[in-house]
Amino acid sequence: MMKSKQVRDLTFVLHRYLGLVVGLVLIIVGLTGSLLVFQHEIDQFLVSQQFGIVTPQGERISVESALETVKTAYTNQPGFKLSSINTIPDPHLPYRVWLEAPGDKYLQVLVNPYTGKIMGSQQWDQTLIGLTFKLHYQLLAGDTGTIIVGIAAFMLLALSITGIVLWPGWRKLISGFKIKWDAHPKRVNFDIHKVSGIIAAVFLAMIAFTGFCWNFYEFAKPAIHVATFTPIVPEPVSKLIPNKSALGLSEILQKADAALPGAVTTYISWPQKPEEVFRIGKKQSQETSEYGYSRIYLDQYTGEVVQLQNGMKPTRAEAVLNSFSPLHYGTFWGLPSRILYVFVGLTPLILSVTGFVMWWYRYKGKTVQQPKIEMVERLGKS
Repeated sequence: MMKSKQVRDLTFVLHRYLGLVVGLVLIIVGLTGSLLVFQHEIDQFLVSQQFGIVTPQGERISVESALETVKTAYTNQPGFKLSSINTIPDPHLPYRVWLEAPGDKYLQVLVNPYTGKIMGSQQWDQTLIGLTFKLHYQLLAGDTGTIIVGIAAFMLLALSITGIVLWPGWRKLISGFKIKWDAHPKRVNFDIHKVSGIIAAVFLAMIAFTGFCWNFYEFAKPAIHVATFTPIVPEPVSKLIPNKSALGLSEILQKADAALPGAVTTYISWPQKPEEVFRIGKKQSQETSEYGYSRIYLDQYTGEVVQLQNGMKPTRAEAVLNSFSPLHYGTFWGLPSRILYVFVGLTPLILSVTGFVMWWYRYKGKTVQQPKIEMVERLGKS
């Protein structure tokens, strides 16, 4: 069996070289992640500056009315197709209609929920938040970038675990949090690395795990079902009916409201293929997530509820998957944890720089020592 010193040495080598290999990617992902913690507030501010502020004035118009306006303006043009609409019942937020645009792009059309007028449109991946999200999630490199970031997330998880194992505070607690500012720069650098690392390690591990699962969702979701002993539910589908068109939105919404009374509709997603279903996002009063965790899937031809996910009564697997967003974006303690996560996003930069400096001092020390060793060996042979 390996001795504890051998295990520690192996852990140290693994920690060092994983950090050197993946450091740059983690810096990019960390800095963009800090910005995305407040993505909704930033996005809404930029929208209000560019398109104007929504002033509440009486009752909101129906979703159907807003969609008709958008369809008239956009979907008659070649290549545009209705995808979804955000209908969060905030009196100061516009309806956001998402259209699939030519070139595999998404156009976001903003509609005033009181006047029904189109406030403007923007190509999402060219907005600040859209670009930041794509850089964070896939390094602006498509599917290849998604894989790279997913692997980097797994390495970050390994770095967090090995960093916790190597933390000197396990031997003497006070030494694990002490920074000797008046010591040699090499020591100061090490102290900054160990203190910032141990403070952020648990949060980085949660971010890394959830990020890895999201980037490899097709593999992670079944694995979570297996780990939680939750049966895997088949993907909801519509039963094709010859010469039958999809139901109108009014009827679909009525059936969704009946399936989960009292819940508020937060988004609607349209089926894009004959076998797909309508997906209605719902938020119940006790749910804390902005969009809620409740989802209703309805057959597009009959309106039958094919599947219902009650956010207040999730399965074990759904509970785990629902926890990913709060753990990844730091919303689990409200504003304090979000502010904390802004600083957690900065730690990959701090840890990468201090880690590189430690490696450089070690590398420089070896290159200086080697000639001395060779000289001693030659003198010993003479």
